[in-house]
Amino acid sequence: MYFQILRLILWPRTPDEPRIVKFEKGIVNVISGSSKTGKSAVIPIIDYCLGADKCAIPVGVIRESCSWFGILIETLEGQKLLARREPGELQRTGDMFVLDGVELQIPNQIEERNTTVDAVKGTLNRLGGLTGLDFEPGGEGGFNARPSFRDMMAFTFQPQNIIANPNVLFFKADTTEHREKLKTIFPYVLGAVTPAILEARWELDRLQRNLRRKETELRGLEAANAAWRTEARGWLRQAIELGLLPPDQSLPEEWASIIDLLRSLPSGAPRATPSLEGLDVALGRLETLRTQEEEAARELFIHRQRLNELRRLLESSDAYGGAIRVQRDRLEISRWLRGLEADADDPIVKLATADREPLLALCDALEGLEVQLQSYPSLSDTLSKEMVRQRAAAEVTLDKLNAVRREISELERVSEEAASVMFQFDRVERFLGRVEQALKSYDSFDQSSGLRADISDLRAQIAALQKTIAEGDIRRIIDNAIDQLQHTTSRLIPRMDAEWADAPIRLVIPELTVKVIRGSRDDYLWEIGSGANWLAYHVALVIALQEFFLRDVNHAVPGFLVFDQPSQVYFPRRRSEGADDEDQKSEWRDEDIAAVRKVFKVLGEEVRSAGGRLQVIVLDHADEGVWGGLDGVKLTEEWRGEKLVPEGWVPRSKS
Repeated sequence: MYFQILRLILWPRTPDEPRIVKFEKGIVNVISGSSKTGKSAVIPIIDYCLGADKCAIPVGVIRESCSWFGILIETLEGQKLLARREPGELQRTGDMFVLDGVELQIPNQIEERNTTVDAVKGTLNRLGGLTGLDFEPGGEGGFNARPSFRDMMAFTFQPQNIIANPNVLFFKADTTEHREKLKTIFPYVLGAVTPAILEARWELDRLQRNLRRKETELRGLEAANAAWRTEARGWLRQAIELGLLPPDQSLPEEWASIIDLLRSLPSGAPRATPSLEGLDVALGRLETLRTQEEEAARELFIHRQRLNELRRLLESSDAYGGAIRVQRDRLEISRWLRGLEADADDPIVKLATADREPLLALCDALEGLEVQLQSYPSLSDTLSKEMVRQRAAAEVTLDKLNAVRREISELERVSEEAASVMFQFDRVERFLGRVEQALKSYDSFDQSSGLRADISDLRAQIAALQKTIAEGDIRRIIDNAIDQLQHTTSRLIPRMDAEWADAPIRLVIPELTVKVIRGSRDDYLWEIGSGANWLAYHVALVIALQEFFLRDVNHAVPGFLVFDQPSQVYFPRRRSEGADDEDQKSEWRDEDIAAVRKVFKVLGEEVRSAGGRLQVIVLDHADEGVWGGLDGVKLTEEWRGEKLVPEGWVPRSKS
């Protein structure tokens, strides 16, 4: 997901102008400084502006001096300013201020909110192309709730308490809530559980409920038929006693003859004349049912039409995505233009490369367009929930329509019988009613072939869907993804200061950690000593995950990483805080400087290889004397004497 942070903004409570920290796209942005300057507040500020449930920005000077916090981001839709009010005495506030545009100007002040945090979360979910379906149908949210943009933050932030932690590998995975949800979404972010699989799970749940209902209906018919067969001869004897059959009537042995004789009972019974009032009631009910039938049929037509429109919309989206990819391939002319200088003997090339600056400016503009064409958000992920809802609504309407039509048919039949048949005696009427009901049950069972066909069809559909969501296939895709991550980390770890450079590490999703494979034994992260090892494994895995995510241009995880204090395992604060003191600089061991430099070099090389789609922000005590001169690594600001919050914002009593 193309997602770059351009600015971090703090608005003061005083009339001063906002504090703006500028970041560049597609490089490693370093903020270097001493302790207590606000470096460790950067991750909580970004997280808070991206819709965090709680405000984790440190209390004290920062919270008391600022009224709003904000970030300016760049996405495929252009720039977006996301600002959120400081919550005061509360843990959070839903007040947010959002601006959209191609190039935004940061306002000097924010007076009132213009949206809410829930609306911003919805926008971020849409930008990530995240499905609206829960992981398990029929659930009530919780750990199996739908994936959200907030869940993706686990793969972007490495705060100071995480980056070299042997027990916690991912952001906020030290709490049960985030830990369990992260286990749930891992198959989704690794591509093993797709939106199509989630849709199949919901459809499977609906079909299984229908199957259970129809099987129950069939079992009821079978039970009624078995009971009625045992009672049929007794009813014939009772019909003789009531005078409905002649006293010398012999009872047949064949089942078909018994049925025919029972069917003849109502026609041989005495009749009574139905009342006009009764017919009027029946006719009135019929008119009401006809109206309901028309309404249900119209509603069913609307649902089916909407389903067809959704399918056409998905087909159009896929076709448009293909066209975008064709345009992207055709637009790779920037690389050709830059390479014109290769053939210096060609007079045309000499003419084109005589003045390189306009040509390079054109190449930069084309590269920006090519980057934006590398991603195209898919509509299919966001429309899955609507497709399921429309199918369910259509089914409910169809059941309603069938019920109305059955009542119409029954009322018409009963009305005809009421016009010609009424028995004189209550006992005869009750008896004949029982016989008629039994015959209906028998006829229903006799006509149950349609129900059996429905059950067979449902079972076939369920079997097909179960193949789509086969757990074995999901497990295989997860294992393949973990193999790819292991291959990438095996390339990265030897370039850093890990103790066992040649020992591969493997992600263990149930434990949310890694294990180091050393010969005949595997050691989990918490079983291994040395902060240098923990740091190397953290950095290697989060970079490997980003490489994996960037292979899918529409992946939901944003393409940025923020590291806080990666050098802490080498440079204690007491040494780094005196970075301006040459005597203290001399205390740093050469091997520690080299080890930290390796980490920064790996980060710089990875952002360069990502071609502008990955941005890294590093907050650290180490200055340019440690990591300076590395390709792809650039100093953003140095906070020594300067801080995140300007001194002028702080009341003198709190300075």
